[in-house]
Amino acid sequence: MKVNQAEFVISAVRPEQYPDDALPEIALAGRSNVGKSSLINTLITRKNLARTSSTPGKTQHLNYYRIENGLYFVDVPGYGYAKVSKTQRAAWGAMIERYMLERDVLKLVLLVVDLRHPPSKDDVSMYDWLQHYDRPICVVATKADKIPRSRWQKHIKVVKETLGFRKDHQLVMFSSETGMGKDELWSIIQSHIHE
Repeated sequence: MKVNQAEFVISAVRPEQYPDDALPEIALAGRSNVGKSSLINTLITRKNLARTSSTPGKTQHLNYYRIENGLYFVDVPGYGYAKVSKTQRAAWGAMIERYMLERDVLKLVLLVVDLRHPPSKDDVSMYDWLQHYDRPICVVATKADKIPRSRWQKHIKVVKETLGFRKDHQLVMFSSETGMGKDELWSIIQSHIHE
């Protein structure tokens, strides 16, 4: 999909702040620093609409990006090693949980993992949780350009085995450097939007 229009709309922390125009939403979940912002920027062919940061845990709200006035990408706070208090982490958890369970227009969750490393305990917990509540999932394995092509299948196997990956779920290898996986991911996103 060619994106001509994309804009940052709001950083929301409560349901009453979420947009109420009923456009379909695609959420991006993953640990801090896994490349969610780069993924968004690659999908919409922008350099820095979604701000990337070298400080893990910078996203502390649900960041809404409206794409072509037809859908939203929702960047969810990263889990993992953000330097925040347990109280803050618990508050994020409650906010994310409520959003993922109660948001009717949420059509797909992109679970973003780093292809170079086995998924973390947090990745596995998130995958299990999404499955348990029957949320539609697509796993996106980023940073594929950092691994020689000959080792891709080995790394994909590790990702799938660690997650306990279900055959009916989709997995896309992605690189924000080369654009690999961009078209495939857009077609998956569009198929969920139009279901």
